[in-house]
Amino acid sequence: MTRAGTLGELRASGWESRPVKDEVRANALARIAAGKPLVDGVIGFDDTVLPQLENALLAGHDVIFLGERGQAKTRIIRSLVSLLDEWTPTIAGSEINDDPYAPVSQHGRLLAAERGEDTPIEWVHRERRFGEKLATPDTSIADLIGEVDPIKVAEGRYLADELTIHYGLVPRTNRGIFAINELPDLAERIQVGLLNVLEERDVQIRGYKIRLPLDLMLVASANPEDYTNRGRIITPLKDRFGAQIRTHYPLDVDVEMDVVAQEARPLAAEQLSVHVPEFMAEIVSEITQQARRSPNINQRSGVSVRLSITNYETLVANASRRALRSGEREVVPRVSDLDALVASTAGKIEFETLDDGREEQVLERIVKASVLEVFRARTRPERLARLVTAFDEGVTVHTGEDVAASEYAGLLPKLDGLRDALADLGVGETPAGVASAVEFVLEGLHLSKRLNKDAVGGKATYRGRG
Repeated sequence: MTRAGTLGELRASGWESRPVKDEVRANALARIAAGKPLVDGVIGFDDTVLPQLENALLAGHDVIFLGERGQAKTRIIRSLVSLLDEWTPTIAGSEINDDPYAPVSQHGRLLAAERGEDTPIEWVHRERRFGEKLATPDTSIADLIGEVDPIKVAEGRYLADELTIHYGLVPRTNRGIFAINELPDLAERIQVGLLNVLEERDVQIRGYKIRLPLDLMLVASANPEDYTNRGRIITPLKDRFGAQIRTHYPLDVDVEMDVVAQEARPLAAEQLSVHVPEFMAEIVSEITQQARRSPNINQRSGVSVRLSITNYETLVANASRRALRSGEREVVPRVSDLDALVASTAGKIEFETLDDGREEQVLERIVKASVLEVFRARTRPERLARLVTAFDEGVTVHTGEDVAASEYAGLLPKLDGLRDALADLGVGETPAGVASAVEFVLEGLHLSKRLNKDAVGGKATYRGRG
């Protein structure tokens, strides 16, 4: 499409100016009417967060998202950019995306007055109409709003000249969306500087008798006040946000698994073929769900979905390392690989003070509870009876990282009832798949008190309880 290059051409094209919130509302309405998701790449919020967000955008509200870490707040905010028009005209050379029909900066006003219908126009992509700032204690009003630029003064301009202003992030996002992450971390005296932005829609830069009427949508994220001790959102500022939306973690294991499947980075290696059985992926997600319910873990700080993602990646990495050391090409994670998750779990959860020094025991209990939960959900007791009987008659099985997949596969014709026990797990009869399923079934039988287990380091021996 040929885009207008001057103000006159823009008028002739029929382009109409509209406030950014009207623009977002129109594009949101079009998506909703077409049955498309409002934001992409966000799972588990269809019936909770997204309806509230739709209401806020249709109402033309500024929004603040409250939620613990790892609840996709920043992803949702950044996805809002797709609700802006792809290309928007501005006066050429404007630092604050001046509306060609109603410029507010001195540069825009002077250029429009001088050139009239020949005022040059440039088109700005929607990605350039999004501004973002991580709130830190050292953030200043100059960063957000603006300040005198000493270089422009040194060039010969008078201090009273508006052209000596260096605009901050907020004015530079005029006619766009501005986001502040971790808003409570912003010093309270700096938060005051946002009051006019949210209500009167202008900014006032010190030392100048000017008023810049801005057109923008403000979005912020914050941890709940009952958790963060780093600061607070001042009451007048909270009052100016039209919508406060509470995010949450995945409500069940299935949603957690969907998030992991979307976000985990698959291990790519030409010499390896990686397959993760569904029951192992479910164990990883169940560990996170169990951690969110554990009284031994600080729930105010939250247990992020990132825990599931990094645990999944660590599980695959450990299984790959094991396969390479044993000369195997097929990689299928086993229960014995779960020991490797300590490194990727410990840094992502906060233990209660009373549990100092017992972190590994707490994690071990969580992993065992997760394996048992998945085992009960994915196996049928009647298929396990013959296998348990075989162990009661004196069979023993050794497991661990040092046991090759072929040794597990060799158990199929020898161990009565093993094929029945593995039938519901969908791993086939490849050596690596059988190895994973055997360890899962044996550990599940042990945790449900039907087998005994002797464990030393990463090795274990399973035997009957007789």
